[in-house]
Amino acid sequence: MKQIYLDYASTTPVEEGVVKKMTDFMSFDGNFGNPASRSHSFGWKADEAVEEARNNLATLIGCDPREIIWTSGATESDNLAIKGAARFYKNKGNHLVTSKIEHKAVLDPFRQLEEEGFEVTYLEPNSSGEITVEQVAEAVTDKTILVSLMHMNNELGTITDIDSIGELTRSKGIILHVDAAQSIGKISINMSSNKIDLLSISAHKFYGPKGIGALYIRQFPRIRLTPLIDGGGQETSLRSGTLPVPLCIGFGEAAKISMSRLRQEKERTKKLRDYFYKNLKKNIKNIFINGHISKRLPANLNISIPGINSENLIKNLKNTVISSGSACTSNNIEASYVLSGMGLSKEVVNSSIRIGIGRYTTKKDINNAIKDITDTVKKLR
Repeated sequence: MKQIYLDYASTTPVEEGVVKKMTDFMSFDGNFGNPASRSHSFGWKADEAVEEARNNLATLIGCDPREIIWTSGATESDNLAIKGAARFYKNKGNHLVTSKIEHKAVLDPFRQLEEEGFEVTYLEPNSSGEITVEQVAEAVTDKTILVSLMHMNNELGTITDIDSIGELTRSKGIILHVDAAQSIGKISINMSSNKIDLLSISAHKFYGPKGIGALYIRQFPRIRLTPLIDGGGQETSLRSGTLPVPLCIGFGEAAKISMSRLRQEKERTKKLRDYFYKNLKKNIKNIFINGHISKRLPANLNISIPGINSENLIKNLKNTVISSGSACTSNNIEASYVLSGMGLSKEVVNSSIRIGIGRYTTKKDINNAIKDITDTVKKLR
């Protein structure tokens, strides 16, 4: 039996159409030029293709293409947005706000900024794993210059009300950064109608290549950043370095494909997710969802199976690939700080598993996964 991949929140396979588009920009027979070499046709063609890709991404998120710069991934985008904004606007204030359940790519830059003299407030999630606009309102002060919160939590799937938080931060003249690595290409977002100032995106989360990301930087009102990388002045001097043309092309093509399938895939994955949980719950007693029941990504589930250690479950599954609510750091198993931050017991945290459904998941896959998980749980119990 084939492996059943249900870890789409970790990464996605590259869409075949994306692979084909990328290969046209690699070899001598294709368009391998440097987009910064505008003195000949090789450079012109590469530059045109990169800008077409930028336009595709801009269409997906509803913004001006000039508001997008390429990065190596969401991690770099997070670092550029957080460190870049804090350092540029440090004369206006030294207070920053984030949450305890952010990705490490957000938490670690904040810890570095604390060493530079900034003060950081780390918000705690409620029992549903949410960070609310009321919490943000209570945390900000007249010295706050930046709020950074993820759109969708990578472990829980819980969605943050970034529209309401954006209204709050804009009314107070505070910059809002959103890590949208898990949500872009899966649910709709329109930068022309919200008040988000900085948005981090990753291609490999929605069927594009690894090693490429983007940062949206609002032009009106204009957001200024201090760059992390200096060099040749590419990407309006905010991210110097020769652009990886094939990766940019792949990112743009993935965005174009996702745009055309967004509503259909959202509905399909939600049906599969609900079917999975309903039927798994019939087979296994006492399981429950971690995080908000309805305010979550359609394709995501985080569930706990009391009495079962998630790592043991994952290792003993025959054909199903899932992840746990625990993260492996070197050779040590570290309890999920996201689930622990919600106040869940150690037993619940250690029995949690994350299910990520995606473009290539079928109902047959779901049925086979339910059987595999059920059989394994019975053996372990």
